[in-house]
Amino acid sequence: MPASTRHHRALAVFVHCLGILAAVPALPTAARPAAAAPPPVLAPTPQPAMPSAPPAVPTPTRAAPPVAKPPVTVAVVPESTSAPRYRIQVRNTGGTPVDTTVRQELPPGASATAITDGGRATRSAGQSATEVTWQLKLPARSTTTLGTALSTAAPARPLTAPACAFARDGSRPYDCATATWHAGAPAAAPGRSEAPPWRRTPVLLAGLATVAVLAVGGAWTWRRRRRPVAAALSGGGPGTVYPRPAAPRPEQIRRKPSVWLIVPVAAAVLAGTVGTAAWTATRQVAAVDTDSQPTGGAWVGRGVNGAVGEPLRESAFEFTVYRVACEPGAAARQCEATVGVRNLTPEQQSWHGRLQRAYLPDGNFVSTDEQATRAANQGRDVFAQPMAAGSRAVLPLVFTVDGQAPPEQLELRSGVFSAGVRVDVP
Repeated sequence: MPASTRHHRALAVFVHCLGILAAVPALPTAARPAAAAPPPVLAPTPQPAMPSAPPAVPTPTRAAPPVAKPPVTVAVVPESTSAPRYRIQVRNTGGTPVDTTVRQELPPGASATAITDGGRATRSAGQSATEVTWQLKLPARSTTTLGTALSTAAPARPLTAPACAFARDGSRPYDCATATWHAGAPAAAPGRSEAPPWRRTPVLLAGLATVAVLAVGGAWTWRRRRRPVAAALSGGGPGTVYPRPAAPRPEQIRRKPSVWLIVPVAAAVLAGTVGTAAWTATRQVAAVDTDSQPTGGAWVGRGVNGAVGEPLRESAFEFTVYRVACEPGAAARQCEATVGVRNLTPEQQSWHGRLQRAYLPDGNFVSTDEQATRAANQGRDVFAQPMAAGSRAVLPLVFTVDGQAPPEQLELRSGVFSAGVRVDVP
């Protein structure tokens, strides 16, 4: 084969190989790292079956605890003057300043003639009475003294003017106090003069019982000592210096009352005692009429009447109504009474909202609106827990009344058988 032909054939084979190499895509020089590849999708590993947990017990919904009252106290002192004057001391014992509204209720028929700086006389909300109001900012650990002078058509009669410190918006009371001004030295209440000890009935009865016991004991002792002498004198024959032999005496048998006599007498006494107690209890229970206006009868104590600002005591509690304010212009409006309650007994006492009443001019009454009272006390139910022995609380009680006329009287009591107290609302 000629050399030129072999040269052309070799060149054709070379060109053919180059075409094949151009058609094949270039391979990467190094493999990509495994991290660049998408992660394989793995089936979830089955977990071992766990025992089902018991359903959670639902937690009961509780009302938020009330906001703590700042340590603000109020004291009212009447002045020794010819005209009614009062000194009000408002003390903040806390470490932070407190904004407060101080209100002093004036008795009916009285008007303010002098008020310390910052105070003003206004008409009470929904009432005909007048009150003096101060807006104060009490510094920490301080005492602020306020004062009022009053005039009245009857200057000789005692005047009671309570005062309270409220929150800045007047929504809740911090503390209240009251005082009664007298034109002269306060006279003793009629029927309350205390007799000397030797003239008191219990002392007289105890003395008579002691005298009777001593007399019976003395007679018995004298009779016992007299028996040997009488026996010696009753012997026959002349006397002698030698003792006489004791003569045997027949044994004396004491006579006992017959059982047929004791049993009927004891049964009659027991029946009379039980019958008297049952009759008395029935009459007392029947006298308690919880639907009367006001409530009549009582098991314990006697009813007491008074005015706003006067401390009134019933069987267990001492009640003081410091202020009564009603919403103006509403068909069914709320009347809020600021009441002080003190437990004067040595044990805790319960009281109930249904027993606290407001009597309207038409003769009807309404009991405490417990939902509104709870809202006024920052969500706290004041009737849920009994009051501790010797404790005191100042709290609002809310009554929802119909019509425009405010209540004429409040009736407050600790228990259904207590006589309670009644407070006239001006």
